[in-house]
Amino acid sequence: MPRNLRRALCISMLLLSPLAVASTVLENPQWRIELDAATLAVRVTPAGGEPVQAASGVAAHQVSQLKQSKQQANWQWDNGAYRLSATLDQRDLIITVTAREAAELELIRQPASAMGNGLIWPLAEGHYIPAGNRLWQDFLLEQGDVNSTQDLSLPLWGVDHGSFTLNWLLTNPYNNRLQWQAEGSRLGLSLHHEFTGLDPTAPMTLRLNLGEADVLAGAKRYRQWLIEQGRYEPLADKLQQIPAGKKLLGASHVYLWGNDLLGLGDVRDWAQLRTLLRAPDGLGAQLNGLLDPQAAQVVQVTLPFLDRYQQGVLLRGLNAALNKKARLNWQAQVQPDMQALAAGYGAVREELALAFASALNSPPQAWGSTLSTATIKTLQDSGLQRLLLTLGEGWEGGLWHSEAVRKGVEAGYLMAPYDSYETALADSENPDWITAHLGSRAYRDCAIMLKNGQLKTGFQKSGHYTDPRCVRPLLEARVAAVQARAGFNAWFLDAYATGMLFDSYRSVLGMTQAQNAEGNVDAARWIGNHLQLPVGSEDGNATTARGVLFAHGMQTPVMGWGDREMTQDKQSPYYVGAWYPPEQPAVFFKRVPLKEPLRTVYFAPAMRLPLYQAVFHGSVITTHHWLFDSLKLSNVQAENELTQLLYNVPPLYHLSAATLKQRLPMIQRQDGFFRPLHERLATQALTDFRWLSSDRLVQQTTFADGTRLVANFAQEQREGYAGRSVTALVVGAEPVVYQVD
Repeated sequence: MPRNLRRALCISMLLLSPLAVASTVLENPQWRIELDAATLAVRVTPAGGEPVQAASGVAAHQVSQLKQSKQQANWQWDNGAYRLSATLDQRDLIITVTAREAAELELIRQPASAMGNGLIWPLAEGHYIPAGNRLWQDFLLEQGDVNSTQDLSLPLWGVDHGSFTLNWLLTNPYNNRLQWQAEGSRLGLSLHHEFTGLDPTAPMTLRLNLGEADVLAGAKRYRQWLIEQGRYEPLADKLQQIPAGKKLLGASHVYLWGNDLLGLGDVRDWAQLRTLLRAPDGLGAQLNGLLDPQAAQVVQVTLPFLDRYQQGVLLRGLNAALNKKARLNWQAQVQPDMQALAAGYGAVREELALAFASALNSPPQAWGSTLSTATIKTLQDSGLQRLLLTLGEGWEGGLWHSEAVRKGVEAGYLMAPYDSYETALADSENPDWITAHLGSRAYRDCAIMLKNGQLKTGFQKSGHYTDPRCVRPLLEARVAAVQARAGFNAWFLDAYATGMLFDSYRSVLGMTQAQNAEGNVDAARWIGNHLQLPVGSEDGNATTARGVLFAHGMQTPVMGWGDREMTQDKQSPYYVGAWYPPEQPAVFFKRVPLKEPLRTVYFAPAMRLPLYQAVFHGSVITTHHWLFDSLKLSNVQAENELTQLLYNVPPLYHLSAATLKQRLPMIQRQDGFFRPLHERLATQALTDFRWLSSDRLVQQTTFADGTRLVANFAQEQREGYAGRSVTALVVGAEPVVYQVD
């Protein structure tokens, strides 16, 4: 080979080597970026600051067609298999990657050294994890792969370097997988993205933001990015479109249990009730044939009188039989007749009132246990002006007791059913999970199809997860029919805002995760705009938060799912309880302590951050998940209550007929402090958060109008604030103090 040609070839190879492209530099007055185009190693130096290796680089790729200016670089990997660009725009480094065909690609390796003082992590509401914290390190490693739409409330994370923060924003949040790796006493983090066969050319986009010395800087930048993209929905705008949503301002959130047709007080003559059920024909015979074995035995018992336990068994069985009879009108069909569904419960009630008049009190309009006109009156008389009352067992209770629903609406409350379309069950599966019975056609034709051709099994390994576009006609028909009959003025749409998204590989109706998200959002919007109902859902994760006004599961999320002590070992002090009895399930009402490490991970005040509120306060009203309401966890109740008030999010409670009197005083007490503040602040942005003590137990949030809330989590007075208290400092008003009881 001629010497000149050999020399030219060596120079060409050198220019394409990682060593050469490591000198790719993007720079502006805010900071300097040194980028390795072969590995995406990123070294950043803030103006006047020390350099940080933000990314150590992935396995080297072959680089070609590298072009660079002072603030932008473009190049290819692996002979054009991937095209990459890096653009410096003030305090953002914007990285875009496109693929030629379907593939999974590792993009970022964040070394443990990049963590600095601590990690800013959007698990549920948000956490600050000090570097080297062993408990958190073990917890994160145990979690395994992290899905950036479902497992994170916001598609971002940050690291704290004292005088500045570095924040990765995944502006394409779909099909991303994060993995933790132990590196000594600290953690490294890697990011993988899948370019799917459904849409292989969809670009992967992310930003590295240079933030101020503010642990909320990344969240604030993400909020601003959403606004810039037209993807941010202020709550004030939503309330203009759906005026009924104004009733959410200041409202405590409550789930009602015990919504069946009959309460104990509705039976006038138990002997006559049993006589009617023993009849050889007619409604009594029908219902007797639908009773569970325990209730059927009580019907046949020879004792003239029933004790309280036997009465409960019989009533529970009779209510279940009445539900079964009403469901015969619509369950186990190819496609349910939603008008027949909505009308069927009232028809059964009329039939029962006529046939069982000698055994039951009248009128049937006053029947009911927890969901009843009597309960609504009790809540009104207690002085609670704003409430969101959701029926925990679905919408059946509203069809049995439309009078109670309408009484609640007249009282100024929001009355909502729990509803769900995420899973479609087969005809033979769990008939009590009424919301998931969408007909055999939906079970077959609306199921998510995985890449291997298998249908995706639904929640708790039942049925199939569904394509929201496919079940949308069923949703529209059922919601409209049930709402018109029952009179609900709000709606809870389970799971649609969790960020649980799927790719579906059906040949006729394929669906990407992005399309799944839009389908969920569009369904919530339809209920809100078409029926003028404030819509809520589970969690409120960022990718699916549009379209909903409220969400359950951000302040306290699902924890310990599948943990043996919490969910299986009935002798454990941490056992959360069974889903029984139906009128007051122990899983919701039994108070239990929370085990470690969950107690520290989720509730240690010094390691909590209002990350989600920094983005969505003033857009989505969030609270606890129904599995862990404000009263469920006995050993973190004070921390829970103070954090919730500090972040200005509503409490959530479970109520039954038997617990109403006991729980009302606690609800009233917090309502007196929370309601006027939330009426003022619900539509405003949370603009600042800071620690006011070195141990981080005194914390302050600030809102757009200047209102400051200060929480002291310590037992004793600190920094002039009472122990275990929240102080509201409203401009132009005297301070108001709330202490945990």
